[in-house]
Amino acid sequence: MKLKDKVAIVTGAGSGIGREIAREFAREGSKVVVSDFLRETGEETAAIIKKENGAVVFIQSDASKETDVENLVNKSVSEFGRIDILVNNAGISGSLSSLSDITVEEWDRVMEVNLKGPFIASKKALPHMIKNGKGNIINVASMASFAAGRGGVAYTAAKHGLLGLTRQISFMHGAQGIRVNAICPGPIETSMIKPVLDMPQHPLNIKIKMSPAGRPGKSEEVAKLALFLASDDSSFIHGAAYQIDGGYTIF
Repeated sequence: MKLKDKVAIVTGAGSGIGREIAREFAREGSKVVVSDFLRETGEETAAIIKKENGAVVFIQSDASKETDVENLVNKSVSEFGRIDILVNNAGISGSLSSLSDITVEEWDRVMEVNLKGPFIASKKALPHMIKNGKGNIINVASMASFAAGRGGVAYTAAKHGLLGLTRQISFMHGAQGIRVNAICPGPIETSMIKPVLDMPQHPLNIKIKMSPAGRPGKSEEVAKLALFLASDDSSFIHGAAYQIDGGYTIF
C-alpha cells in the first residue's frame, strides 16, 4: 500500500474528484479526513469509504472560513494524531462572467473558496507537517490555470493564483520536507460540468472530440494522479503543475 498509515485531509470530498481521491487514498492505506461544506454529501463519501473497509472520519467545513478550517485541522490531529497529506480540492466555478459583467460579490466568493481556501488550509496544516519532518500538499487547480477563455474572469484569475501559491510554498518550505504540487484537470465528468457535457454542440464538447483523448476524463483518473503525487513515488517532484486534460490544452 502506497499510503499505509498516512493521514490525509481531502477538502471538497463530498462528490466528484474529491470523493474519488478520498476513496483512492483509503484503498492505499491512508486514514482519510473527508471534508465538505455539505454534510449530506460528505457523510455519503465517508459511508462509501467505510463500506470499502477504509479508515475515515467526516468533518463539515467551509473551506473559505478560517475558523472552520482551523477546527478541521485540529480535529484531524485529535482523531488521527498527525497530518501527512492535504488535498485542497474544494472549489466553485462561479459564472462565466466577463470583467464588465461580474459583480464584486461574485469575484470575492470565487476567490475566497478557490484561492483563499487553499491558502488557509495550507497555513493551518503546515506547522503539523513541519513538526513531522515532512508533508505533502496537493492543490487541485485547473486547465484555466494556464489559459484564458476556459472560465469566468474570477475563476481563471483564482486558478492562476493557485499555481503561484503552489510554487511559492514549495520554494519556501521544500527544505523542511514539504512537497507542494498542483493537479490541473481539464474537462472531467463531474456534476460541475455535466450540464455542458449534455449539450453535444457546445464548443467545449466539440473541442473535447477534437482532442487526442477524444473524451472527457473521469474523476478516478484524476485520483490516480493524486495518489502518485501523495506517495513516495514522486519524492523528487516539487512545485510542479500536472495537466490531466486528454490533450485539451495543447491546441
